[in-house]
Amino acid sequence: MCKFSLLLAAGMLITTTARPAPARPLTWPTTSVLQTMGVNIHFTKGGHFFYPRPGEIRMLAAAGFHWIRTDFVWNQTESMKGHYDFRPYDRLLAVLRRYHIRPMWILDHGWWPNVGLSPATPQARWAFCRWVAAAVRHFRGNGIMWEMWNEPNGTWLPRENVRAYIKLALAVGKTIRRVAPGELYVGPALEDSAIGSRKFLRRCFQAGLLKYWDAVTIHPYRLSGPETVVPVYRHVRALIARYAPPGRNIPVLAGEWGYVSDSSWTNYNPARQARMLAREFLVNLWQGIPLTIWFDWDVFGCYPQTSADVVSYNMYGIVHPAYHAGRNPVYDPKPAYQAARTLSTQLAGCRFVKRLKIGGTDNYVLLFHGPKGNRLAAWTTSRRAHLVVLPLASGRYRLTNETGTKTRTLVARAGKLHLSLSHDPEYIGPSRSH
Repeated sequence: MCKFSLLLAAGMLITTTARPAPARPLTWPTTSVLQTMGVNIHFTKGGHFFYPRPGEIRMLAAAGFHWIRTDFVWNQTESMKGHYDFRPYDRLLAVLRRYHIRPMWILDHGWWPNVGLSPATPQARWAFCRWVAAAVRHFRGNGIMWEMWNEPNGTWLPRENVRAYIKLALAVGKTIRRVAPGELYVGPALEDSAIGSRKFLRRCFQAGLLKYWDAVTIHPYRLSGPETVVPVYRHVRALIARYAPPGRNIPVLAGEWGYVSDSSWTNYNPARQARMLAREFLVNLWQGIPLTIWFDWDVFGCYPQTSADVVSYNMYGIVHPAYHAGRNPVYDPKPAYQAARTLSTQLAGCRFVKRLKIGGTDNYVLLFHGPKGNRLAAWTTSRRAHLVVLPLASGRYRLTNETGTKTRTLVARAGKLHLSLSHDPEYIGPSRSH
């Protein structure tokens, strides 16, 4: 158990700046398309704090992202025992708030008292909880989502230890609920592709972590299309229903998930990455996932600028790593960036209604309702493009491809619109002249 009285111990220094105004609390589940869109950043990784460059958050916001996810690093905010400096995160939060972006901050990267090891001893858990208490006290009321570690079934050192993780996660949950009970606390950022991941998750639930977690975060990476994630969500929801305390609404979040833009994965390229980004967000909207965090923005902050890893790891990014000061945009966007921006533009103000039954199970036609009427997003996972008939009122309809680079107009007659579906999603709405 954490010793909260020691937070006021003599000699403790907490260096801060002015606290921003409180943000509105999050309600589960959200129905707004834009409120579900997030992206990983790495401004806080490496030997020092990587502050966003001028124009960077503006470009990120222009793509439609309303959340960012990044590490809240222990050894960067408590460089000496009991001495806390949250000023870099104050500055980052201030920039995010100007663009109405909310953070998911990952509580991880311990260093004291066991250098290089995860907090698995009573002394380490006490130190970690004391740091968490100081952080949530400082930032409470700002709409932050606090996440318990990152992929503990793969990054816990020196090796995976579900019992040690559970002890720490429970202690942190009790800390947050006691110090700042209104804060959002989620976990376990499960690496779903790891062997034994479902067993790890079940152990967490059996230990009572759903008493403290407001949502369950998983990382459903896969080589196959996003549509294959549905059984994963079904399984996780069944586990939640089995172990959650009565009356608790605990959703599943896609806390980290992306596709590469090069041939590191078979048959992948920038165009296919864009296609997968659009389908990932659309599938998650269909599945009622209230937050999807795309991995990644540019992965630049993970490595020094001179490292060859910048190039290889940027395969997940949706912008190229070269920064262009004074230019708008400050990065060259990949097609995946355009896919995010197109989705957020086409479905701005919309909420998901239902999936229409059009043809076979390989066809995906999703209905959204917004302030300007109904819109559709449509694609197929079938091997070949094929024609379907959509039940739409007679008139002209504007179709936009997933990157917003191509538009066309089709005419519905006698309440029917004939449309050829392909692997590339298209957005369908009334033409301006309709």
